[in-house]
Amino acid sequence: MVSAAGHQAWAVESVRVPLDAPVIDLSHAVQHYNGQGDRIQVSTAPGPDGIVRRIEVDAKHSGTQPSWIVFALTNDTDEQLERLIVAPHFRLAGSGLIWPDLGSVRISAITASQGFQPELEDATDADVFRLTLDPGATVTYVAELRTANLPQITLWQADAYKDKITSLSLYKGIVLGIAGLLALFLSIVFVVRGAIIFPAAAALAWAVLAYVSIDFGFLNRLFTFGADAERLSRSVAEAVLAATLLVFLFAYLNLSRWHVRYSHIAAFWLVFLAALVGFALYDSAVAAGVARIMLATVAAVGFILVIYLSTHRYDRAVMLIPTWLLLLAWVTAAGFTITGTLNSDLVSPALMGGLVLIVMLIGFTIMQTAFAGAGLAHGHVSDSERKALALTGSGDIIFDWDVGADRVYVSPEVEQQLGLKRGELEGPASSWLDLLHTYDRERYRACLDTVLDQRCGRIVQDFRLRASDGHYYSFALKARPVVDAEGEVVRVVGTLADVTEAKTAEERLLHDAVHDNLTGLPNRELFFDRLDAAIAMCTSHNAPRPTIVTIDLDRFRQINDQVGPSVGDSILLTVARRLGRLLRPLDSMARIGSDQFALILLSEQRFEQTVALADSMRRTLNTPIATGDQEVALTASVGVAFHDAKLHLKSDVLIKDAEIALAQAKRGGGNRVEVFRAAMRGQPAETASLETDLRRAIERGEMRLVYQPIVRLEDRTIAGFEALLRWNHPRLGVLSPATFIPVAEQSGFIVELGLFVMDRAARELAAWQQALDVSPPIFVSVNVSSRQLLRHDLLGDVKTVLNRSGVLRGSLKLELTESLVMENPEFAAQMLSRIRDLGAGLSLDDFGTGYSSLSYLQRFPFNTIKIDQSFVRQSGKGTRPVILRSIVNLAHDLGMEVVAEGAETESDLIELSQLGCEFAQGFVFGQPISAGEARKLVGAPLDAAA
Repeated sequence: MVSAAGHQAWAVESVRVPLDAPVIDLSHAVQHYNGQGDRIQVSTAPGPDGIVRRIEVDAKHSGTQPSWIVFALTNDTDEQLERLIVAPHFRLAGSGLIWPDLGSVRISAITASQGFQPELEDATDADVFRLTLDPGATVTYVAELRTANLPQITLWQADAYKDKITSLSLYKGIVLGIAGLLALFLSIVFVVRGAIIFPAAAALAWAVLAYVSIDFGFLNRLFTFGADAERLSRSVAEAVLAATLLVFLFAYLNLSRWHVRYSHIAAFWLVFLAALVGFALYDSAVAAGVARIMLATVAAVGFILVIYLSTHRYDRAVMLIPTWLLLLAWVTAAGFTITGTLNSDLVSPALMGGLVLIVMLIGFTIMQTAFAGAGLAHGHVSDSERKALALTGSGDIIFDWDVGADRVYVSPEVEQQLGLKRGELEGPASSWLDLLHTYDRERYRACLDTVLDQRCGRIVQDFRLRASDGHYYSFALKARPVVDAEGEVVRVVGTLADVTEAKTAEERLLHDAVHDNLTGLPNRELFFDRLDAAIAMCTSHNAPRPTIVTIDLDRFRQINDQVGPSVGDSILLTVARRLGRLLRPLDSMARIGSDQFALILLSEQRFEQTVALADSMRRTLNTPIATGDQEVALTASVGVAFHDAKLHLKSDVLIKDAEIALAQAKRGGGNRVEVFRAAMRGQPAETASLETDLRRAIERGEMRLVYQPIVRLEDRTIAGFEALLRWNHPRLGVLSPATFIPVAEQSGFIVELGLFVMDRAARELAAWQQALDVSPPIFVSVNVSSRQLLRHDLLGDVKTVLNRSGVLRGSLKLELTESLVMENPEFAAQMLSRIRDLGAGLSLDDFGTGYSSLSYLQRFPFNTIKIDQSFVRQSGKGTRPVILRSIVNLAHDLGMEVVAEGAETESDLIELSQLGCEFAQGFVFGQPISAGEARKLVGAPLDAAA
């Protein structure tokens, strides 16, 4: 038939009600109707006469458009039956994980097709209606639902339902009583003890008590809750339960001591759960769903932590394993319940009892943890007990020598470590001599004899004991004698500590301090020490005279750039092995530079044989080295210097002569052997030895910066400086960059020099800027070499210098020549853009002297163009090159400022200003000056230096 709302409503099948059935589950026998409006018409179940009738029911309140259920009951007995229709407000089984059903009033009213109308009974946790079935009657019931969800509807005998409620009430009362006693007990213990685990456990117990009270409906009996308040209380209780469980886990395992990150994670988690409690006011169902997920997550993560810390021998974690296994079982059962897999009415009370049992186990666990060792924590401890505890805590091994019985006792740990049988170290003190290292036996015997003779003092000695596998372990013995009333030593008692790792580390540090990390060869310091000893021996004892051979690989830096650092290291190792096979027992070899080796030859004294040996080394290194699928061909230059008793009184003179010979071999094209001759020392400025001195110049403080002023032509004020490097050589005096920069470029040391200039200039500039408040700020320009630009580390160096010095953006300018940026314009354009983004200024130096493309010039992010002095100086006819004006205009068109180099007269300054140059530098402003003079010139106080 068709309802008043126009929807089809079919007749329902009747459920037979036996006389002796205590309860019938009607959940699957009802028909649900939604969207019927405020009125529903349904067909009744056929009566005994087989006639199907219609029944029309209106909603209690118009406009509510409720959901409806329809069911029919048949009494085919001869007696009138009274039954109870029960629809629980909340049922944990099947409540769901996401947007769970938190309970509410389910049925507003029930209308019968005939007979007595069902009567609503008083009940706090369910909708209970009493209905009467006449003998042989079939009655159709239409129930108006308050909510669309109906978790369960059952038909009970009144006495059976009362017995169920009574029995459950007794069980619930017992569970609530135990939960309340646990919460109260843990709170009292917290007041008495004050340890952090007790308030955490007490909070968890109170949260469980509240949760159980809400689930059992106890709070609803004490306080009259509305449907919304009841749902809110369930949601909040579940969120608080998850939060207190997390707090207990954090406090009990003391996670803050393991890693500070655990504290951050736990704090964030607690804030999230606290926010969840607030969110429950807005949407209880969503908050409850998230709380259930969080509760399961805390249980799972906690189990992982407990197992992890248990493997690290954390006693608290081990004691928590049984409790947490029970918690995981409880969470699993609760998951099956809320998803509907477990659907019995007894599941929910059982889960509540299990939760209280978990809290009880937690209480037992923390009591055992907190009170274990309480006597040591709070009781009086004697001095001897305190020392025993300290010895136990230190982990040292006990050493006890009974002098009278001549019996040594040591803790069994040392015997286990040495792989000896128990008691093998116990016995006479002399029995240790067989296990001691040969060099330690006399020291061991002497220290024991001294203690016995002096009857006082303290033993602090390191000894090596041999293990069963032949290896030696180092132990530190600290012991004192025990003297009796007669002044005799009766015992020597102390500790043994395993210091093997410390000794090994100490030996490794000593080795690394004088050896090369890559090849294991002696380094420069050890080489000089051995050379000094060889010179001293041959001078005083007519020992063999040392001959120095220095070997440098030709073009190794280019090869290293091609094959990469790792392959380059393998090449150096191969070179060291090849040279080592040619050495004899008296000879010594060291690595004194990146690709430079030096040898002290004592086994050969004859000139021809020594030169032949050096040439043999050169030819040995000419053999190609296979690296993977390619071969690398090497050549080497060799310098030889023979010791002269009159000239070579010091090792540094002899090694310099060998390096001069090596430099001569390099200049001759490499791959050759040169023997030092006195005439080689006459070379200008001894450029052959400059590379050696250059590598130590920065460490010795021989490098300094001078500053050439750059003047603003508009008002003749100091705009900035160009930082220039000078070398105050201890023998050759002050050297200009033209002398040592080519050597630095060739050796690769230009990178360290460039970084030194950049850092020193930036710190000086920062000090000036802090002392002076001028606009625009003073700037400093420093030159960049090709090796610096081609290294990706330049970006990191510039960033480090700028961050460390704190100079104003754009005030530290890097100068690059035109020819330099045009070597690889694409790469240069990318590098310059990234350097400018870091905050450094860019200046194109010597503009006009090289060959550049204007299209590339537009892409380079330069701030300034420096015009080479060849375009600034007047010609022999007293005129300047006509291209000078074009260069100035071109720079301005590109948005760059112009610095003219080489200004020497006042007329130069006037004409350059008229041409539009913003800045000028040259000898008209004087020679380059020191940092102190520069501070006076700009007006900064003398103490403003970095």
